[in-house]
Amino acid sequence: MTAPATTYINGSWTDRAGRLDVTSPADGSVVGSISYGGAAAAADAADAAAAAFPAWSATPGRARGDLLHALASDLAGRAGEIGPLLARESGKRLPEGVAEVRFAAEFFRWFGEQARRPASALLAPETPGRRHLVSRRPAGVAVCLTPWNFPVSIQARKLAAALAAGCTTVSRASEKAPLAVVEMFRCLDRAGFPAGVANLVHGPAGEISQALLAHESVRVVSFTGSTAVGRQIMTLAARRIVRPALELGGDAPFLVFDDADVDAAVAGALIAKFRNNGQSCIAANRFLVQDGVYDQFAGKLVAAVDSMSVGDPLADPPPGLGPLIDEARVNAVRDLVDEAVAAGAQRLTRDFALPGKGCYAPPVLMGEVPGNVGIATTEVFGPAAGLFRFATEDEAIARANQTEMGLAAYAYTRDLGRAARLGDQLEAGILGVNDPVPSAVFAPLGGVKQSGLGREGGSEGLEEFQNVHYLAQSS
Repeated sequence: MTAPATTYINGSWTDRAGRLDVTSPADGSVVGSISYGGAAAAADAADAAAAAFPAWSATPGRARGDLLHALASDLAGRAGEIGPLLARESGKRLPEGVAEVRFAAEFFRWFGEQARRPASALLAPETPGRRHLVSRRPAGVAVCLTPWNFPVSIQARKLAAALAAGCTTVSRASEKAPLAVVEMFRCLDRAGFPAGVANLVHGPAGEISQALLAHESVRVVSFTGSTAVGRQIMTLAARRIVRPALELGGDAPFLVFDDADVDAAVAGALIAKFRNNGQSCIAANRFLVQDGVYDQFAGKLVAAVDSMSVGDPLADPPPGLGPLIDEARVNAVRDLVDEAVAAGAQRLTRDFALPGKGCYAPPVLMGEVPGNVGIATTEVFGPAAGLFRFATEDEAIARANQTEMGLAAYAYTRDLGRAARLGDQLEAGILGVNDPVPSAVFAPLGGVKQSGLGREGGSEGLEEFQNVHYLAQSS
């Protein structure tokens, strides 16, 4: 039986290259396959997007919004089907896979509403007889490059905003977890978008990126991934002055103050740290706990982690932790833990019996972690973290900011004044106060410092795909 086509160019499903198997990190079984192309397919997709741009950019916002709403409804209706596929290919637990598909649908729904909103403003003149108009227009062809950890929702966040803005698009999904993204594009195809408006290609990341960013019609590149790769994308974008929107790595501090609700902080820590098996750019990376509640918080968090199970992400009931994406990620997390222990850190959590097959790593919490080891200074991207004491609010803020990253931060406190001060002083694009899941479709997401440029989600995410034009007219 011939595998269904997975490359979508100019409104057609077409495969013109060899196939690449997608395997489950839970047991190594083959989940499916994709057509793995290269520069030629990328160029064809960009040509199709360029040809479709004039008509799509002139399409009324109401009509663009109607198509986005149709896509949202179909995608949400298929969450129970696509969610398990996402869980199999990525290793995330089944409830998280289904929830991600539903969350992705909400981006198309929300940006479908935004497509109808006014995109211009008439400024008050200061001289009689003059008129000043500021308008926003679609930037052109947009490239959407996305990772494997939240493949559907991150692609949706970019794609929905670009299409609502009137841009046409070329998307590339990570070959580690592309199958659910393919299904999302099947929903897009059924919704009736004109040919060439949205295109999906697969292939080596470097080759695809170079081909797309060299294309004369590409005007925006939206990328989510590591800071190191983000620098490479920015370098490629600079050659043609392509606008980069970059959501990069994180090193999120999780601050717990003496006045915090400790039970709520523990519950929040479990979500902020171990959601998606710890593989999230906004995952809690360092637990900074004030002296007065350190022992209580640490004891309860360790007990909660020790009670977790590790296993098949599709099991019923689901385990507390599923597999990591591949053996390379398992080894990277293990190396960070081993380095910290060798330097004197104390492993606080129990030893876990892991499944005999698959890419599993145990959840690990450590105390007395030296400040110069990797787990204290770099993004872990896995189920391990260190606990650190602090004495004062000023010390907590200074230590939280002692990183080149600035994507997300978390804080637990009952003091409203302190919450406001943290909002002013923490160097992070996102702050969750007593909230372990701050992301929302209507709110901007993005970082400062080495965590990126630009924003996704919210009206700010729409503006990344628009150019501002100013008209001054005298009568």
